Amino acid sequence: MKLQGKTAIVTGGGRDIGSAIAVKLASEGANVAINYFASSKGADETVAKIEAAGGKAIAVQGDLNKQEDVDALTQKTVDAFGGIDVLVNNAGGLIARKTISDMSLEHWNAVMTLNLTSTFMMIKACLAHMKTGAIVNLSSQAGRDGGGPGAVAYATSKGALMTMTRGLAKELGPDIRCNALCPGMIDTDFHNIHTPDAGRRGFEANAPLKRQGNVDEAANLVLFLACEDSSFITGANIDINGGMLFS
Repeated sequence: MKLQGKTAIVTGGGRDIGSAIAVKLASEGANVAINYFASSKGADETVAKIEAAGGKAIAVQGDLNKQEDVDALTQKTVDAFGGIDVLVNNAGGLIARKTISDMSLEHWNAVMTLNLTSTFMMIKACLAHMKTGAIVNLSSQAGRDGGGPGAVAYATSKGALMTMTRGLAKELGPDIRCNALCPGMIDTDFHNIHTPDAGRRGFEANAPLKRQGNVDEAANLVLFLACEDSSFITGANIDINGGMLFS
């Protein structure tokens, strides 16, 4: 058990990659606090799946754009499990595809708050309870290549998250490591909502691995970065994109 006795928070853990991460960390012994915003059914199902396998988990609703909800999630985790060892910042999103010429300042700020400022708030709140451990951020291939049409704000926020990851590795080491994933086309509701089917088929045709990724593959990488298997890795932004972008 690679995380036996440890406690992890997974934000946005009610569906897709977040849910898979929560299940994966729990399977290696971690107690898991699953944050969700609207996916209450998925969060409850994830908790039930973890408990059925003999693990421990709680679901905590919260809007991580709000400081009071960030603080409540952190405190409920500590109250339930006694501390925090791993933080996985998975919550975030594109909101909508908008070009700069069509984008309002409100939209820009909303994307930055959702993907970047909420991560800052979560990290700051959790550090009060973390003496050692690991932080894993979910960035994106968009942070490297600028994203697809109408994704400038999203790509910018994810690129900034990559830089934050590097800076935090320096600031928090040696006791706390900080790394990030940069997923490409992973088969999730994100792409069901925001990516036309033709774009997904084009990805499959052009990717060296000739398919989309799946949530378990992303969760496996998060587990690696969260546990001692990656004990000499910090400040890394690791690509997981089927070979569509090399960095």
